[in-house]
Amino acid sequence: MTVLLLALAGGLGAGLRFMIDGLVRARFRTALPVGTILINVSGSVLLGFVTGLGALHCLTPTVALILGTGLLGGYTTFSTASVETVRLIQSRRTTLALINALGTMAAGVLAAFAGAGLALLL
Repeated sequence: MTVLLLALAGGLGAGLRFMIDGLVRARFRTALPVGTILINVSGSVLLGFVTGLGALHCLTPTVALILGTGLLGGYTTFSTASVETVRLIQSRRTTLALINALGTMAAGVLAAFAGAGLALLL
């Protein structure tokens, strides 16, 4: 049953990512992949929050697994961020590539800490 819920949560996360990325791309026309950055940073906040709740035993390990690995694993997409960074490099937009790669990584780590900290405050 856990594997089925994990798969369903992953599909739901991927669907959410698709919708949010589409909404962001429709509003922001820029070479920088703002939608992917937003998705990865928001997913990092949520994963930090889920991790914090799990550490506080507010979530069962199974629920934390389904939310963290399934839903947020399907929602976030660091592989897409990597491909978009390579495409920026190929199009000679090196500054944007550095912002995308390093900025997403730094913002993701900070966002995860913020999410975990928020869980600890509850």
